Amino acid sequence: MITALKQTHMRLPTGTQEWAASNVNIQDGCEHDCRYCYAKTMAIRFKRATAASWSKPRLRQHDLDRGFTRRNGRIMFPTAHDITARNLDECLIVLKRMLVAGNDLLIVSKPWLTCVTRLCDELAPYRSQIVFRFSIGSTDPAVLSYWEPSAPSFQERLASLQTAYLKDFQTSISGEPILDGNPDSLIAAVRPFVTDSIWLGKINRLRNILPLNCPHDPEAIRRGEILMSTQTDTAIRALYRRHRNDSKIKWKDSVKAVVGLSRPTAAGLDE
Repeated sequence: MITALKQTHMRLPTGTQEWAASNVNIQDGCEHDCRYCYAKTMAIRFKRATAASWSKPRLRQHDLDRGFTRRNGRIMFPTAHDITARNLDECLIVLKRMLVAGNDLLIVSKPWLTCVTRLCDELAPYRSQIVFRFSIGSTDPAVLSYWEPSAPSFQERLASLQTAYLKDFQTSISGEPILDGNPDSLIAAVRPFVTDSIWLGKINRLRNILPLNCPHDPEAIRRGEILMSTQTDTAIRALYRRHRNDSKIKWKDSVKAVVGLSRPTAAGLDE
């Protein structure tokens, strides 16, 4: 009875914990400056950044200098910024330290092709320890350019996925957040080049995020309401019914809550 009670009230993994047991980041801020970014919101809320300063990232020297031992479970890198031409050298230094220590890595990015090409070339000796998970929420250029104003285009991200796939890395897609009402188009476009999984999840906390990330911006609020209207419980249940038998499709906790799927009880189970 006590055990059951503890399990009932235990805090289940959510967010990045669904994918990895731990995470590593090396900078504050991100030049991609996505309007829905939760890391940006938290930095603003705790006065580590402003809406204007977030897009001017600062490397953290103490994280660049740290050493690594082998950890239990997969490490996700990064979670609160991205990998860009500006920080690629530093990202590679830290990635190699983690890999040399024997860690398994989930490398997550809105990918630039030049960055992914170099990552694949330099990390090839550690291929078996790596899964690339590229974030793509829409195939529509106008949608991506609005919500992720300085991030790569869909075609750039698709080319990056194809490159990693052709270089024999494990590949995956994060479709969280879904950024339009047509996730089927995204699934069809990326599926041939995915060896691992395609994750789908709703936009989260948008009514709380946009006033901080996009202050005094009624257009962002308007578009946010439209986006959320495409992710009603009815729409999410229909999406789940269409793809429930596809072994490559995985569902984030925001979808599981709607369709009644159980959630993992430990971080990093990736299922």
